[in-house]
Amino acid sequence: MTLQALNWRSLPWIKATRPQWRYALRNGIAMCLALSFAYYINLDQPYWAMTSAAVVSFPTVGGVISKSLGRIAGSLLGAVAAILIAGHTMTDPWLFLLGLSAWIAFCTWTCAMYMNNAAYAFQLAGYTCAIIAFPMVNLVDATHLWDIAQARVCEVVLGILCGAMMMMILPSTSDGTTLLTALKNMHARILEHASLLWQPDTTDAIRTAHESVIGQILTMNLLRIQAFWSHYRFRRQNSLLNYLLHQQLRLTSVISSLRRMLINWPESPANTRDVLEKLFAELARTDANTYSVARIIAPLAPRNPMDYRHQAFWQRLRYFCRLYLTSSRWLKRLENASAITEFDVPAAPALTRRTDHAEALWNGLRTFFALIMVGAWTINTQWTSGPAALTLAAICCVLFSTSPSPFNSLTLLLRTLLWLSLFSFAVKFGLMVQISDLWQFLLFLFPLLVTMQLFKLQMPKYAGLWGQLVVFMGSFISVTNPPVYDFAGFLNDNLAKIIGVGMAWLAFAVLKPGSDARKSRRHIQSLRRHFIDQLSRRPQQSEHEFESLVYHYISQLSNSQDALARRWLLRWGVVLLNCSHVVWQLRDWETRSDPLVQVRDLCISLLRDVMSERGVQQRPLASTLSELKRIYETLGHHHQPAARELAAIVWRLYCSLLQLEQAPVAGTLTERTT
Repeated sequence: MTLQALNWRSLPWIKATRPQWRYALRNGIAMCLALSFAYYINLDQPYWAMTSAAVVSFPTVGGVISKSLGRIAGSLLGAVAAILIAGHTMTDPWLFLLGLSAWIAFCTWTCAMYMNNAAYAFQLAGYTCAIIAFPMVNLVDATHLWDIAQARVCEVVLGILCGAMMMMILPSTSDGTTLLTALKNMHARILEHASLLWQPDTTDAIRTAHESVIGQILTMNLLRIQAFWSHYRFRRQNSLLNYLLHQQLRLTSVISSLRRMLINWPESPANTRDVLEKLFAELARTDANTYSVARIIAPLAPRNPMDYRHQAFWQRLRYFCRLYLTSSRWLKRLENASAITEFDVPAAPALTRRTDHAEALWNGLRTFFALIMVGAWTINTQWTSGPAALTLAAICCVLFSTSPSPFNSLTLLLRTLLWLSLFSFAVKFGLMVQISDLWQFLLFLFPLLVTMQLFKLQMPKYAGLWGQLVVFMGSFISVTNPPVYDFAGFLNDNLAKIIGVGMAWLAFAVLKPGSDARKSRRHIQSLRRHFIDQLSRRPQQSEHEFESLVYHYISQLSNSQDALARRWLLRWGVVLLNCSHVVWQLRDWETRSDPLVQVRDLCISLLRDVMSERGVQQRPLASTLSELKRIYETLGHHHQPAARELAAIVWRLYCSLLQLEQAPVAGTLTERTT
C-alpha cells in the first residue's frame, strides 16, 4: 500500500461522483426502508425484505421494473409450489426431499431454456421454494406452512416496492439515453471494424474484434428490453430499435463477406485502400449522403465488364454504403423523435435465440442429485441446521447453473460467506445485543451499506465480492422480530450455509458443466443443421433469423478460454452465414435464360453435397470448389450480362467456402472441437 492510497482524497466518500452517490444512497435507503417496514408490520424475518431490495438494485429504471416483475412472478410461483409440495409430503421427509428437489431441478432446467425475465422468474421460483419449504421440514401443521409462505412473499414484495419508490425519488440515467448512446457508438465502431478487417493480415486481434462487435450488438438487445420497460416512447419505437440491431448485424456480415473477397482477389486495384480510408472518413461525418459517398467510391467502379470479381466487390461495397447510410438516417430520426412519434419501419423479426438443451438437462440433473445428497445427509444426521445447508445448496445450484464460470463464482461466494460469518458475529454479539431500538441499528447499518455500495462502484475488480456482501449480509446478521441471540444456533446456521455452498461446489466438480469444446461442437452441429434447412426451397427461418441465430451462438463462447473451440465456432458461423447470404441472393436472382437457372440450381445443390450435420466432407468439398471455379470462370467470359452477374455471385460463394479447406478431417482428435 502506497502513501498516496492513504490520502484523504482517496476515501470512497470523497472521490465518489454524483451518479455514484445517487446509486449508493438510493440502494442504501431502499434497504433500510424495507427492513423498517417489515419490522414494524411484524414480519418474522424482516431481513428478507432488505435482501429483496438489494437484489433489485439495478442502475436503470427499466432494469428495476423488469427485474421486479420477474422477481414477483417467481416468488409467487415458488410460494405456491412450496405450499403444494410441502403440504402433501410433510409427514414423509424422504418424499418431501424428493418432491422439492424435483421442483428445483425443473426450475433449473427451465431457466436455462429461456432468456431475460422468464429465466430470472424461474430462478426465483426455484430458490424461493427452497427458502420457504426447507426450514419447515420439522413442521406438521399445514397452517404454519401458509403463514411462512405468506410472510416470505410479503417480504419480497415489500423490498421490491421500496426499491421502486427510491428509484422514482432518486432516478438514475435513462435507459433510453444509454441505449441511444450505445447505438451511436456501435455505429461508429462498425467503421473501425471494417477498416481493421479489410486488411490482408489475419491475426488473433481480428478474430477477437469480430467476436467483440457481435457480443456488443447482442448486448444492446438487453438494453432495448430495459428501455422498453422504462418509457412508453421506447415501447412505441421498439420495432425501430429492433430493426437497427438487425441492420448492425447485417453490416457486420457484409464486412466479413468483403474481407473474404479481398483476401481471394490478388488483382484488386492499387488504390483500393486509399479509397476505402476516404470512404470511412466520409461515412463518419454527420452530413454524409449518397451523392458524397458515390463520388468517393467512383474510382473503384469496374471498368472492364468482363471482370466479374471486380463487379462482385463493387456491388457488395455499394450495398455496405447503402446499409450504413440508411442506419445513419434512422438513428438521426430516432434521436430527434418526440415521445409520441411513430415510425413506419421495415419488418424485422426479433433477434433469434436458441438454448443448449443438453446442457440445460444436465444442469437440472446436477441440481437434483446435489439436493438429494445434501438432504440425505441432513436426514441421517438429524442436524437442526441442515435446512440452511439445503437452502444455500439450492440457491447456488440454480443461480450458477447458467454462469460461464461456476467454479469461480462459487469460490467467490465461499470467500464472501467466510468474511460475513466473522463480520456478522462481531455485529450481532458485539453491537446488536447492546441496543434495543431498530433506529439505533439503522444508524450503524445505513452508512455501512452506502460505503459498501461505493466500494462496489469504485473497485470494479472486486465488484462481485462487494455485491455478494451486500446481498447476503442481511441473512447472516438475521434481524428477526423478535431478536434472537442464540450463540450455538448462530454458529450452526453459518456453518450450515458454508457447507451448503461447499456441497454445491462439490456437485459442480463431480457433475461438471460441459466443456467449451463440447459446447462449441454442439453449437456448430446445430448451425450446420439450420444451414441445411436454408438450402431447402422453403426454409423455416428467414435470412435475418438465421443471421441472428449464428451470432447468438458465436456470442455464447465469447468469454471462453478455449481459443481453438472459440475460433472454430466463429469460423463455421461466418462461413455458413456468408454462404446463406449468397444462397438467398441466388434464390432471388431472376433471369429469362433457362440454362442460367439450371446453373444457379446446380450451385445450391453442390452445397448440399458438401455439408452435413457431422461436418464438412473433404472430398466433395474439393470437387465442389473445383466445379464452382469452373462455373464462374466459364460464365465470366459469357456474352450475356446476366451470366457475368451470376459469375460474380458464384465467385462470392467460392470465396466463402474456401475457408473450409482448413477444417480437420472427420474422426480426428481435432475434429472434436469443430
